[in-house]
Amino acid sequence: MITDKANKTLCSGQATVPLAKAMLLTAMAGGMGWGIRGQYGHETGAMIAGVLVASVLVMLFCSRFNTLSSARAIAWVTIAISFGGCMTYGQTVGLTHDEPLVGNTEALRWGLLGLFIKGGIWIGFAGVTLGLALGGQRYTAGELAMMFGGMIFLMFLGIYLLNEPYQPAESSLPRFYFSDHWDWEPGVELKPRREKWGGLLFALAGSWVYTGIIKRDALALRMGIWGFIGGGLGFSLGQSLQAFHAWHPEWFVDGFLMRMDRVINWWNMMETSFGVIFGAVLALGLWANRHLIKTPEAEPETTEINAPLEWGLLVIYLLALASWSFVSFSALDQFADLAITMGFLPFIAVRAGRLWPLWVCLPVTLLPIAGKTVNNLVYDTRLLSWPAGWLCCLIIPMTIAFFVSLYWSERPRLFSNGNVFCKSILILTAWTYFLLNFAFFQFPWPWADFQSWTARTPNNLIFSVCVVGLTLGALFTRKEKEIEVLPDSD
Repeated sequence: MITDKANKTLCSGQATVPLAKAMLLTAMAGGMGWGIRGQYGHETGAMIAGVLVASVLVMLFCSRFNTLSSARAIAWVTIAISFGGCMTYGQTVGLTHDEPLVGNTEALRWGLLGLFIKGGIWIGFAGVTLGLALGGQRYTAGELAMMFGGMIFLMFLGIYLLNEPYQPAESSLPRFYFSDHWDWEPGVELKPRREKWGGLLFALAGSWVYTGIIKRDALALRMGIWGFIGGGLGFSLGQSLQAFHAWHPEWFVDGFLMRMDRVINWWNMMETSFGVIFGAVLALGLWANRHLIKTPEAEPETTEINAPLEWGLLVIYLLALASWSFVSFSALDQFADLAITMGFLPFIAVRAGRLWPLWVCLPVTLLPIAGKTVNNLVYDTRLLSWPAGWLCCLIIPMTIAFFVSLYWSERPRLFSNGNVFCKSILILTAWTYFLLNFAFFQFPWPWADFQSWTARTPNNLIFSVCVVGLTLGALFTRKEKEIEVLPDSD
């Protein structure tokens, strides 16, 4: 409870942030980031939303964090939000709107339940990690490594208990199965998908137990719950829009809705809505628990590995990331497709290093996105020549990202107030991913004649509003004064 009476304690990370502002900016970051994610794929695409949402939240709520602590928080959330990308969900979405199942309310309910669980797991990891980064509890690299080891074990256990048996040739599927099943479409030739949500649910529960019970990190525990709620509501409510379109075609046979339906990509609208909702809910959750935010001690010794080792790990990881994203090696795919395994090295390196937090915020997250943009525009659609495509979509953005990360890695900047860093990262990443996606959308200029609009134009208009809003939000957000609160009763 906020008070002016005696016995006050200063929560040094807390700022007087208006709730409406926090929810609006984070909704914009989540909506644009998750809407863009759809073009680029599961794990690496989700990291776009991670860096945007986390940048907004750290900028608003952690005005006294230094640059290193701010970058760590953003980087950890960016990594963690990628874990849910290994789940299959296309057929789960299909249960709610595929033409053969329209009118089947049981399939609709089951599909929406599956989306709530999968969305909750996806954003739950981001919530736990956000709380872990902002709650003031110290986690060593060794502790985080043990936590990840436990999460990987629990993932295999959860898959065994909840996602087995999986023998589609014998029509033997798990009891709790959220993809298309012969129960919904008897006699139809189906291609059942391998589900992993049970494994991720166990891993998420393990992270809750470790942070919330063993480490007694109240903010990590609470934000994990808020993240689960936000992700669950985001995925299920976002898909409800697309399902409504499929279930009620009579609404779109004439008039304004008919004209708009021609140019709306309902799947991308679902993704954008998902991001808007989970972003707003995360902001609400952090605002409600802002008294638990604590500014970490600015200790130079918190970096535990030297620069040569950081660079060596970066080269190894980028090679693995590029191979996983663009080339198929069965051994690497089996390892990386669990997602948590792929996040192990960068997550620990972010804790132990000085450069890795900045690299994850910038070039590490950017590399697969820029590469996929080049692949689409130069080789798939041949919209750009290879010199123009490589230069504009990969070389220039990656060069800027590396130089900006090195700029902030200088000690005077790294251990100074991180508010300017958060603002600069938010603006740079928001415009970078907006412009790359704009090219991926094949340049849907908003002033084109309506008859020339494509199914990408409405979403691009939404992203345009979001990127301008985020830019203005960063430019006009001042470092807020801290307020005093009574100690939390927990």
